[in-house]
Amino acid sequence: MKTNKASWVTIPENSDFSIHNIPFGIFSNSDETKRIGIAIGDHILDLSVAASLGIFNLLKIDEHVFKNEFLNPFIDLGKKTTNDVRLIIQNELINENSVLKKHDKAFILQSEAKMHLPVFIRDYTDFYSSIEHATNVGKMFRDPENALLPNWKHIPVGYHGRASSIITSGQDIHRPMGQTLPIGEDKPVYTTSKRVDFELEMAYIIGKSTNLGETLNTNNAEDYIFGKVVFNDWSARDVQKWEYIPLGPFLAKNFASSISPWVVTMEALEPFRVQGPEQEPDVLSYLEYSGKKNYDIKLEVALQPENEAETTISHSNFKYMYWNMAQQLAHHTMNGCNLSVGDMMGSGTISGKSPDSYGSMLELAWAGQKPIKLNDGSERKFINDNDTVIMRGYCENDNIRVGFGEVRTKLLPAKNN
Repeated sequence: MKTNKASWVTIPENSDFSIHNIPFGIFSNSDETKRIGIAIGDHILDLSVAASLGIFNLLKIDEHVFKNEFLNPFIDLGKKTTNDVRLIIQNELINENSVLKKHDKAFILQSEAKMHLPVFIRDYTDFYSSIEHATNVGKMFRDPENALLPNWKHIPVGYHGRASSIITSGQDIHRPMGQTLPIGEDKPVYTTSKRVDFELEMAYIIGKSTNLGETLNTNNAEDYIFGKVVFNDWSARDVQKWEYIPLGPFLAKNFASSISPWVVTMEALEPFRVQGPEQEPDVLSYLEYSGKKNYDIKLEVALQPENEAETTISHSNFKYMYWNMAQQLAHHTMNGCNLSVGDMMGSGTISGKSPDSYGSMLELAWAGQKPIKLNDGSERKFINDNDTVIMRGYCENDNIRVGFGEVRTKLLPAKNN
């Protein structure tokens, strides 16, 4: 059993950012300079200050790495070095004689800081790896008796998304315009999307590049994953329904995706490994794996109308994923596709078996047939203007909590064109 370590930093009970976490992010405060920090309790430890105090001297890291607007150069140092930094910080925060304890300027309240996109994302792939979600969508739009397409249990289905429209928590978005086909009509119209939806996902960040032509396997793929964030893949369902055949998601997906700002490392998630679902039929040899490749990450979604309290509308878990991350990367690179540090891979919508664990409004309200009632008495089939969607994730066992914080995004009315 892993025991809880005591830190000299005050950490509120049930904080996502315990001494066992030590996630990395990019922040700025009054001087507006972006730099690397770690979250601990309600504070941010400025790693550029920590480096100037000499605590990383043995690692021989150029201090400029910590004064960067993205984590990419830091991640590119390699897992050995980045985890050594994490362990050094962890030890300093439980050492009563730490030099950090004597330098108040090393710590900033999270409430007084601005968080930024943590990595430069050159490429982004979104998978479709929850069998419950894929089955629900298939039942609604294809065939209730044969909901899954023939290839779904044989390959981790995915598509190449738009990296430039990935934003961080707290940044508002506008209701998208799009081309839709109204019910009962045979000609499309250009209009605002009437069915804006969230998708509860997690994303992982590539921590090691590969060369064009290089392939990964399920045994070494995890070496190429730096850490994870909570991911909201915004969707316009009416646009999606009209455009997705024959080439899949396009404008219905690329208007915005929101992520939580703190990157939780795979090392911090190690105590929360679990077995994944049984895969039937047997997968091809390059997708076979052994060991625990899934993670017990509790997820929830809340919806908050303007000037009202939030209502939690979904409780899900990352452990439900049918295709795990190692399989996704083995499949992604099987043709020699190269990866770069900072690339982001979305899990696809995460749904469980029970209706309260579905990861989208499309499923929760069953394509508008079963509206969700909120605490203020209002109902939702999809997301209304000025609604805020809040997603949270955390792991917990043996009195250890490792969390991701939240990703919070408000949907504003469409811009006038």
